Amino acid sequence: MSSPTRRWMKALSSITLAIIGICFAVPLLWLVLASVDAQPSLSVKIPEVFTLDNFGQVLTPSLTFVPLMNSVILSGGCAVLTVVLAILAAYPLSRYRMRITKPFLYGVLFGTCLPITAMMVPVYSLFVQLNLIDSLPGTIFFMAATSLPMAIWMMKNFMDSVPVSLEEAAWVDGASSMKTLARIVVPLMRPGIAVVFIFVFIQAWGNFFVPFVLLLSPDKQPAAVSIFNFFGANGAVAYGQLAAYSIVYSLPVLALYVLISRGLGGSSALAGAVKG
Repeated sequence: MSSPTRRWMKALSSITLAIIGICFAVPLLWLVLASVDAQPSLSVKIPEVFTLDNFGQVLTPSLTFVPLMNSVILSGGCAVLTVVLAILAAYPLSRYRMRITKPFLYGVLFGTCLPITAMMVPVYSLFVQLNLIDSLPGTIFFMAATSLPMAIWMMKNFMDSVPVSLEEAAWVDGASSMKTLARIVVPLMRPGIAVVFIFVFIQAWGNFFVPFVLLLSPDKQPAAVSIFNFFGANGAVAYGQLAAYSIVYSLPVLALYVLISRGLGGSSALAGAVKG
């Protein structure tokens, strides 16, 4: 039988979790209801007239499809580049014992604390000098650079879980370090790579400030920037279209998470490799 203090703490934690859940659920409920409401407002209410006109008005090439494609290019390119560079950077930090390892990791961690708004003025000046303004590849490289510190830190921790004995066995057979990295370490840490990829992709997907500053052409701007088309002058907001667009905007990320999370058997593969 539990003590009164324990029951009180359990009840308090349940109430706290319920309040947090409601805080997250109410905005999501508003999105769903406002997207099918003919006369939506900021209040959460059951629509008097259900309609799909809001989705019909936002599902156009210039408003949705082109910005979503730009978001996929930016976020996918940033995630792939970041993951590749993070693996190459994390490997020596994980496998070699150097005096600079710990200071370097702390320096990397410090890089995650730098506010992006403070760096944009010199970055914009640099992009102007290099003629990279309004360039998708240039924006991808900069977004990857800002995501790299945390990705290196996460990738190094995942790589530490792969036993070095597996690489040593491959080295005895004459395999090089890069060969063991590509054929042994990377396959065994697929779940960790997937976590870093999704983390970087979601960060880039919701990044508004960097594309807004570095990309000037409307046909190159991602969905995170084009969403401001629903905020009109004098505070007027198209709530129904904004809610419908937000739902469509979130679907690619959910689909990516489902596709990557399915079939990841990294832990079992690692257990089998160690056992063998």
